[in-house]
Amino acid sequence: MKEVVIVGAGLAGSEAAYYLLKKGVKVILYEMKPLKFSPAHKNPNFAELVCSNTFGSMEITNASGLLKKEMELLDSIVIKAAKESYVPAGKALAVDRNLFSEFITKTLKSFENLTVVNEEFYNVEEFVNNKNPIIIATGPLTSEKLFNNLKKIINKEYLYFFDAISPIVDSLTIDYTKGFWGSRYQEDSQDYFNCVLTKEDYDLFYNELIKAEVIEFKEFEKDIYFEGCLPIEEMAKRGYKTLLYGPMKPVGLKDPNTNKRPYAVVQLRKENKEGTMLSLVGFQTKMKYSEQQRVFRLIPALKNTEFLRYGSIHKNVFIQSNYVLSKYLNLREYSNIFFAGQIIGVEGYLASAATGIIAAINVFNYVNNKNFIEFPTNTIIGALIDYITTKEGELQPINPVWNIIPEYNDINLPKEQKRLLLANKSIQTLKNMLFYFVK
Repeated sequence: MKEVVIVGAGLAGSEAAYYLLKKGVKVILYEMKPLKFSPAHKNPNFAELVCSNTFGSMEITNASGLLKKEMELLDSIVIKAAKESYVPAGKALAVDRNLFSEFITKTLKSFENLTVVNEEFYNVEEFVNNKNPIIIATGPLTSEKLFNNLKKIINKEYLYFFDAISPIVDSLTIDYTKGFWGSRYQEDSQDYFNCVLTKEDYDLFYNELIKAEVIEFKEFEKDIYFEGCLPIEEMAKRGYKTLLYGPMKPVGLKDPNTNKRPYAVVQLRKENKEGTMLSLVGFQTKMKYSEQQRVFRLIPALKNTEFLRYGSIHKNVFIQSNYVLSKYLNLREYSNIFFAGQIIGVEGYLASAATGIIAAINVFNYVNNKNFIEFPTNTIIGALIDYITTKEGELQPINPVWNIIPEYNDINLPKEQKRLLLANKSIQTLKNMLFYFVK
């Protein structure tokens, strides 16, 4: 039986393992949990969601929604798990994070050709010599030992940014008289609780937020953030109205108590099916825990709330894939060493998971002496990989966005029509390719 080593059982590693296990390949899956946890991880199961519990829009006219459809066509275990653990969130695909991880862990462990090794893996150098296939899917919190070993092979410096996570609060401790249920632009949706702030409430909250104490960085760490996940206090420091046009925007909402649009809102989203845990949408933070209590409780609906998880900050690392990776997601210098997930410079759960599928497809071809497959750039998956492996200059993390599809700006149609046209084209492209790699 063919054998492949996968390092890391996050979303990308789990997707890679699932694809290969279905193909009858023996998978040796290294996962250091529960022996050792990163600063952001707590759950011993595979595919732990450490930030938000949502995967974004489900509509194919949204780049994230199209990516979901592409992954579904590729028989993604992440999409299967998301459907099994779904919690309502308007047009977004949100999940109960514990059920989600449990589903993936149970499914993978049901394969007899899987061997799980719970220890920290870091010796990639041996694969340079033995030419055996390996997928590195250790994510942005890869251990220091593995970093140092990879640097010897890749000979390129790593970059990093700081990624913060939002607090979760106890739903029973919220004052529901200080807000209302509803979604932006969806009158019949009750998926979010909107904490209402008057101008006076917002002024107080804003002024305390910008002067709140935060966790200081170490001297050798740069103050660099990925723009798509800025801490709330960093956004606030860019100007008084920044939050009003960002996570606290009231646009598309009407308070049924006043029949008017609020001055500002803080949206809470369900973290589990029962709705007993709610997260502050877009409120990732690096404030000290005591400051989070003090400042966030200035939001009227959260005056007496109990925090189940505080926001926190951690160092995220990724390689300069545009210098070292091929479009097949293996190293240009060592064709047997593959990478997947956030460590290659994609941002977000689904983008990370999708690259795990692509790496697995090409690893399978590697062990069977078949040609590698390059995914077309008219698909979101193919465009993401093309972007991170060909970008000129410094690579920064990239989300699934329409603009990475080369022909996007060349089509002269209204936005929604153009996106629907490209979405249907992408779906058909993948359907035409399925016989190459789907069992």
